[in-house]
Amino acid sequence: MIKLISIFAAAASLAAASLALPAWANAGTVLDKVLATKTLKVAVGTDWGKLSFLNDKHELDGFGVEVSKRIAQRLGAQVQFVTPSWDVIAAGKWEGRWDMTIQMTPTNARAEKFDFPVEYFWAPTIAIVHKDSKATKLSDLDGKVVGVAANTDSAFYVNHKLTPDWKGAKPIQYQFMPGEVKTYESTNVAFDDLRLGDGLRLDAVVTDKTMALDAIEAGYPLKLLGGNLYSSPGAIAIEPGDKEFSSRIAAAIKDMNDDGTLSKLSTKWYGVDYTVEQ
Repeated sequence: MIKLISIFAAAASLAAASLALPAWANAGTVLDKVLATKTLKVAVGTDWGKLSFLNDKHELDGFGVEVSKRIAQRLGAQVQFVTPSWDVIAAGKWEGRWDMTIQMTPTNARAEKFDFPVEYFWAPTIAIVHKDSKATKLSDLDGKVVGVAANTDSAFYVNHKLTPDWKGAKPIQYQFMPGEVKTYESTNVAFDDLRLGDGLRLDAVVTDKTMALDAIEAGYPLKLLGGNLYSSPGAIAIEPGDKEFSSRIAAAIKDMNDDGTLSKLSTKWYGVDYTVEQ
């Protein structure tokens, strides 16, 4: 009888304890790991413009880096950055090597491999040419050689295969037809080819406007051509299956939106509030 009472008492104690636990106590696998290790692993690039880059101290810095640190703080964790190639990030099947990445356009095709807890950034895409280029309008790129980073929305755009299926997407107008599309491991490598001279290796590069402006600011002999080709949202991306983790990330971004942190960080890094659609 004493043993039976002890079992009942233990069960009652366990039930009471579970009621007292915070909402994330029964978290999914990823959030459990983050909370247990107090570490949020974030995949970023070392050459993603002001989103994430290596500064003069050879430390990761930038808008997305700061946003990641603040998400980690709101989870009671420290951030740990890893730097796989974009192709590896976009392929999915991370298998616990990292927990999230800081920016990905949330298309339906990608939604088959990822969850997108929240959109927090709007990135205009533009064409950039050498400063000596005689092109004055986007249609002047018809039949030309255009460079893009592989497996990006810019690459889909120049190949006329971009499907604007994110929330609130507007129809896309293709404003030129390249004669050849060259793909690169990163946009910066494409810039290096374009800077060699007009038409020497490339006639133009299509990329995120923020990265194009960074290149010009860094002294590359380039200039923007025409206006925005399109604008797409940037979302935090995680692997599917952990709704609690997704909810906590969305809540962290909402907090930063509500208190003005996101807007201030965007203005700090870009001089423009890219947290609203451009």
